[in-house]
Amino acid sequence: MSFKIKLARIDNRLLHGQVATGWVNMVKPNRIFIVSDTVVNDKLRKTLLVQAAPAGIKANVLSVDRMIKAYSDERLDSLEILLLTEGPRDMERLVEAGVSIPEINVGNMTFEEGKTIIASNLSVNDDDVAAFKDLNEHGSKLSRQQVPGDSAVDVMGLLKKADL
Repeated sequence: MSFKIKLARIDNRLLHGQVATGWVNMVKPNRIFIVSDTVVNDKLRKTLLVQAAPAGIKANVLSVDRMIKAYSDERLDSLEILLLTEGPRDMERLVEAGVSIPEINVGNMTFEEGKTIIASNLSVNDDDVAAFKDLNEHGSKLSRQQVPGDSAVDVMGLLKKADL
């Protein structure tokens, strides 16, 4: 047995207003796991993200490897998690290691040089596309949804439409 992942979300901003209010209120987790090898080693960013958690909900910043180990820790069975990663590659690593994530919500992925815009605030490069395709092949459903009130849009459909 392991903890329950109530929402897995890819968003390069990680924990911010939309997540701390809208998504937390919708899924009602009792813990937030921010999974990022980059953030775990950035003391300032780590502190700011942990402080952004809503009152009454503890946030932890974990490396990808630590999250994989935590997933099988029976002492954490009572947790209901909001799982956040900056990009699809970290989510892919979790799934490939055996973390069960049947549905993944895709939020903001900022445009930068070398990326293709496939939806508002959703830009991908070849590495992102490969990770999304791998997640899809592992059975994870990928939905684009900025806020809970938005209609979910199939990410694989967006990639196909963009001919990626």
